[in-house]
Order: sequence, then C-alpha cells, then structure tokens
Amino acid sequence: MKWNAYDPTPFYDEVLEKNAKPRPVAKHLFNYLKSLENKELQARKEASQLCIEEMGVSFTIYSEGNNIDRDWPFDIIPRPIPADEWKGIEKGLIQRMKALNLFINDVYNDQQILKDGIVPRHLIDGSSNYLKACEGITPPHGVWANISGTDLVRDGEGTFRVLEDNLRVPSGVSYMIENRQITKRIFPELFDTQSILPVSDYPVHLYDMLASLSPREIEFPVIAVLTPGIYNSAYFEHSFLAQEMGAELVEGADLFVDTDDCVYMRTVNGKKLVDVIYRRIDDTFLDQEVFNKDSMLGVPGIMRAWKKGNVAIANAPGSGVADDKAVYAYVPDMIKYYLNEEAILPNVKTFLCHIEEDYNYTLENIDKLVVKPVNESGGYGILIGPRATKQEHEEFRALIKANPRNYVSQPMLDLSTAPVITDEGASHRHLDLRPFILQGKDCWVTKGGLTRVAMVKGSLVVNSSQGGGSKDTWIVET
Repeated sequence: MKWNAYDPTPFYDEVLEKNAKPRPVAKHLFNYLKSLENKELQARKEASQLCIEEMGVSFTIYSEGNNIDRDWPFDIIPRPIPADEWKGIEKGLIQRMKALNLFINDVYNDQQILKDGIVPRHLIDGSSNYLKACEGITPPHGVWANISGTDLVRDGEGTFRVLEDNLRVPSGVSYMIENRQITKRIFPELFDTQSILPVSDYPVHLYDMLASLSPREIEFPVIAVLTPGIYNSAYFEHSFLAQEMGAELVEGADLFVDTDDCVYMRTVNGKKLVDVIYRRIDDTFLDQEVFNKDSMLGVPGIMRAWKKGNVAIANAPGSGVADDKAVYAYVPDMIKYYLNEEAILPNVKTFLCHIEEDYNYTLENIDKLVVKPVNESGGYGILIGPRATKQEHEEFRALIKANPRNYVSQPMLDLSTAPVITDEGASHRHLDLRPFILQGKDCWVTKGGLTRVAMVKGSLVVNSSQGGGSKDTWIVET
C-alpha cells in the first residue's frame, strides 16, 4: 500500500514520525502494512466486520429518543506503544488512583484536605456526586473506586496527559479485549514475530479484586454483576464480564435485602447470599429507600446492607465525588498532599470558572477553548470553541454566568493521530486512550487500554456514544 500521501502534520502521529518513516515501535507493523495492497487491506477490513457480527460485539446509541443497536465500529490498524514508556504511565496511573481513593475516603470522613484548604470546600458542598448517605463509611481496603478508566491523550509534543478520571461506572474494557481477538484473527502473522503484552487476563484480575472485597472469608465468594438490563448501551459488556468471571448477571428485581440486612439473590432453589456486587447502574438508582424512590433498577435496602459491611459494592456509592472535572484540576495537589510525591502524569491545563480570574479568561477567550460541564460524561454538553458558531459562544457564556461552578475550560489540544483504513486507503484520525485500573487489596493496570478513534476526519470527538470507533492497543516489548 502507498503511504507517500499520508501526512499527519502538524500532529504527533503514533505510527509515523514523518512521511513514510515509522517510529521504532511501529517499524515492523508499518513494513508489514506497506507490503499489502489496498485491495488486501480492504478485504481484511471486511473480514473484521464479519468477525464483529459473528462475535455479536455491539453498542447501543441513544439517538432522537430511539435506541439503535449497532455493530462495534473498529479500525484494523493497531496503535503501538513501547513497553518502556508504558511502565512510566502505569506508575503514574497507580499513583493517581491511590491519591484519589485517599481523597474520597477523607471527604466522607475527616475532611482534612478541605480543612487544610488544599481543595475548596464549596466544590464538595456544591457537588451533585457527594452523597450524604456515605458519610462515616470506609469500604474494604479504604478503596472507593475499585475500577477506574482514566482517559489519556497524547499532546502535540508527544506527552501523555490525563484528560479525565472515570470513577463511577467506567465502561469499555470488554471492547479492549474483543479488539485484540479481532486483530489476532485479521493479522495473525503480526503476533508471531513481536512480543505484544496480553489483555485477555483482565477478567481474572477483576475477579480477584472483587473477591478481595468479600465480607466472608471463603474461597469462592458469590459475585453478582448488577446491570440495568438489555437496553443499556453497555449491556454487551455487562454480560461479557459476568460470563468471563463466572459471576451472576442480575437486575435489581433479582436481588432483595432480608431482615438480617444481607443481600440475597432469588434462584429456582431459593435465596442465595451475595457477597460482592459489581454494579453497573448509577448511584441515584441504586436504592429506592435512600435515593430515587421511583427507580426500577435498584435494590431497596442495599445501602443498609453495605453500610453494615454485609455486602461489598464496587465501585462504592459516592465515588463520583472525585469524578468531577473541577475536582480533577486538584489531583496533582492531592498527590502531593497524601503521598508527598509529584504527579507522574500531568493534567491538561484547566481553567475553573468558579475562580474569578479563570471565569473572566474563559468568557473572553471562549472561541479558543473547550468548555465542559463538570459532571457530564460521554462527550455531552461540550463546546469546542474554535469550531463553534458565535451564537453557540453566546449560549455558553450565558450558561457559565448562570452557574460558574458547573463549568471548566481547557485549551484545545492537538490530539495525536494514527492511521485508519478508509475506502481510499490510509488516513489519519485523532484518538485517545482509556487504560483500566483495578484497586482492591492490590493495584493493577491493563497493558494498554481502549484506544478510541474519531471516525470523522478532523473531528476530536472519540466517544463511542457519539459515533467514535476504536482500535487494538499494543504494548510492544522491543
């Protein structure tokens, strides 16, 4: 295939340093791709789609009031990262998660970090993710966010930065595993001559972490994956992980809390005690007694059982207090405060609209900035200033003025790119990376993560919920 026309300039490209010159980690991959005709690559691309259909890998998009179930969008060219570079990223992610969990535990107990003025108290008082029902609780191992997906981006200089922390109900790990399975089937020969670190061991590590939370010290605790049901966008992942772990896949109606304040599962053989719940539903739908009384998804009394230590819940209710784009800006300070270390992974420069100077800067430079609401996810509610109209700028100025606490802004980053296969051949697209971190008794990080790709040329929106795709991520030992 001809690559002379592939020019990602001015962006940092993950595969090519410049025209037709691969980065050292991508040399073997690039030479192999270059040896294939476009016709052959198109055939492999079609084969990948058949694999996805055969494996039933799907994702639900909510559009105009409809639920559209579609095949997982996938690009066949992997994204390679050197193993030596990954070791530093791994250390940075573990450091970050330790500090965030110490912060959450502090916020629901002594609040020392607020008393010392490191994090402003009003950020917590004004947070919709702070749950009074969680005050005074310390979960097993002092860990609240047991499963996290931290979004990383590589900037124009090639530096990995943390874009945001996902500590509530992070999704996407099943697609990371399936992407590897598909790539092995499409390009089996590439795995014979390189050492590419595995990702298929994630369910084993997830099971071990969840088992370490069990209130009962037994060899095989009963673990249940609590799903909202088949109409949820990530239902494929819920069923996939339950099956891979040998755990029970349940909906709220399958569970109940008995008079002993323990959680049981309804089975054909009678009730069965549940030790650990990996919940994939939002906090406010978890318990009709404490939160939304009209919820059809939760289990009445589950918070009572959790508070008494009769059941473990991962992620713990209330973890979202640190999953806030305003709190995010203070994570380097948390690392210094709790661990007495400098942050290994830098943040993206963030302007907090509750601070007068940042507020004025954001309003004056809204056409140059990306403006985000602090509690939204999935890429919703965001203004990309340089690509927005003057009317949209004015609308967002009004939103910021009405509720400064609810908005942050960041400079528009030159996100790194990687080649994707289009009908015409190779073309560059922007991407990010979501590694997954498990924290229970120990801390463990996936070897790579879910690389999400903007499937539209020039777009910076990589979120699956808004039409983004993905590709396999290789951590390569050279």
